[in-house]
Amino acid sequence: MDFLEDIEQFNTAMDNAYDFVTGKVTLDTLITDLSVSGVKNYILPFDPEKETGREPGTLDFLIEHFEGLEEYEKCGVLLRIKKKSA
Repeated sequence: MDFLEDIEQFNTAMDNAYDFVTGKVTLDTLITDLSVSGVKNYILPFDPEKETGREPGTLDFLIEHFEGLEEYEKCGVLLRIKKKSA
């Protein structure tokens, strides 16, 4: 895997994490998609069987990532989730 593929995979993991944390994707739908729909993998920066993705460190990591991409709407959503989770 080359550098650009690594970056693409990292960005995919961050987008997937955002969808998971915001409830657009649930663990149930993820399992169904992986087993029934033929989705081969779903990359996340955390283990969804052990974490919700709403832990402060994970949320800070996601906010920092999307802030760097200037995706401030996502940052706002994540900040609201962080405040509710505290």
